[in-house]
Amino acid sequence: MIIDSHTHISDERLIGRVKEISDNLLSDGLESVFEVGFDLQSSKSALALAEKYDNIYAIIGTHPHDAKFYDSKCEEFYAQNASHKKVVAIGEIGLDYYYDKSERDVQRDVFARQIVLADKVGLPIVLHIRDAYGDAAEILDAHKDKLNHGVLLHCYSGSAEMIKQFNKYDCYYALGGVITFKNAKKDDVIKSIPENRLLVETDSPYMTPVPYRGQPNEPKFVNLVVDKIASVKSVDRKIIEKITYENTKRLFFKYGK
Repeated sequence: MIIDSHTHISDERLIGRVKEISDNLLSDGLESVFEVGFDLQSSKSALALAEKYDNIYAIIGTHPHDAKFYDSKCEEFYAQNASHKKVVAIGEIGLDYYYDKSERDVQRDVFARQIVLADKVGLPIVLHIRDAYGDAAEILDAHKDKLNHGVLLHCYSGSAEMIKQFNKYDCYYALGGVITFKNAKKDDVIKSIPENRLLVETDSPYMTPVPYRGQPNEPKFVNLVVDKIASVKSVDRKIIEKITYENTKRLFFKYGK
């Protein structure tokens, strides 16, 4: 059984099919999916889906793209709903210097504030880091006393060498459809992630794996990610299913959710 640790099925490309996706999860080999917020409204949508469907859980937080919109209303909502039985993490938070949709100093400040918030409410953090691993590491270093409930690097795009640096924060690493791309060259990364820290995701509707690129991604395609990892590691896919399932449970559900 598989858990898709990162989706955006409330996106307009998939929202009309959420019931169908939820109904088909088990037959597609999935136990559940985690719907991830990127701002206040999408976090509310994630929680609404989680309340409606037993096999959907919510991750709430503000993405670096939207850091400029982070305010007391966001923080209040995240804090108030962190104890909800279907909320499993604060995310996706972090830094994105590729698009720079929010000023970098604002991104850094909002990232740090949400690390503190997550520690206060006792939840793991789900990180979005793009072209900013150096600054992200500095912020994590400065807040290492707040990293008490787990850290997940969503859609890990760093190097195999960088994994050694992030291992000191006891990070987990989620891999998605990009590892199936022809020019991804991620085999060394796949082999370098500690087996007890490996998760899988789709990031639906984004990052659709080969051979379905060009159409919206959806949770069932996480099977292709599992297949790729199993191929690179030269093991049966059932082993990868078991490893990633247990890791996801350990990270997100060890606090009684």
